[in-house]
Amino acid sequence: MSHGEQGWRQRLYLFLFDVHSPAGRRFEAFWVVITLCSVLTLFIESAEPHNIGLSIKEGSIFLLLEYIFTLLFSLEYVLRVLTTPRPFHYIFSFYGLVDLLTTLPLYFLWLWPDITLRYMMGIRLLRVLRLLRLIKLLRYMGSANVMWDTLVSARKKLFLFFGGVMIILCVFGGLMYVIEGPEHGFTSLPVSVYWAVVTMTTVGYGDITPHTPLGRMISSILILLGYSLIAIPTGVMSSYMTDVMQRNRQKRCCSVCKQTQHDDDAQYCKHCGGVLEDKHK
Repeated sequence: MSHGEQGWRQRLYLFLFDVHSPAGRRFEAFWVVITLCSVLTLFIESAEPHNIGLSIKEGSIFLLLEYIFTLLFSLEYVLRVLTTPRPFHYIFSFYGLVDLLTTLPLYFLWLWPDITLRYMMGIRLLRVLRLLRLIKLLRYMGSANVMWDTLVSARKKLFLFFGGVMIILCVFGGLMYVIEGPEHGFTSLPVSVYWAVVTMTTVGYGDITPHTPLGRMISSILILLGYSLIAIPTGVMSSYMTDVMQRNRQKRCCSVCKQTQHDDDAQYCKHCGGVLEDKHK
């Protein structure tokens, strides 16, 4: 491989994979916008396909847009495979599989022209999974980094909290399954746990309701318990967010890209190479 080709591949790799650099973040934001446009187009297309006659068929504007989106997504996928140092690692990674999946709908239509358009829309809607890149992108965008650091710091307590909630839902669902039984709509444990989720979150669809006095008492306890638990994750997140913001104020900040989290003895930004501010000034 020539030096010029290696330099070209390296620069393209930085654009496609390196979200630490401003150029990489802009490129990632571009693909997020394209994904949003693709999903929005799909929703417009499926709004009233029988009335407006704009579904993805020969000669429609949506077919043309699908050609454009498929071309862009296919080009991105091929370039990522060609530029990454470990192609198979990318191909079989989560993001690699998502990128591949977003390129397939139009090819499916070419291979099976008689495929139901409703199924095609379901496959195309999977492109919304590409928006998960936004999570990776937000980690390096100013104040959004505070939210990400807060989630990472509080993850153990949040997992413990939601684990406890799941146990409570299973216990109350099991109780209602035994007390109320199939004759009152509690036909199985999954259905009973579904009722517990709806009741604890105080949504109350009313499709399944307790009829016995004991069942109604347990339902009331679960509703009150749900109100009590609502504030717990909010308090945990607020506490950790305050702690993260205080830590960030003590960290050195780049005067160019405003990124933090640099070593105490660093003189230049590890993201853009800009001069770091002295935190002792």
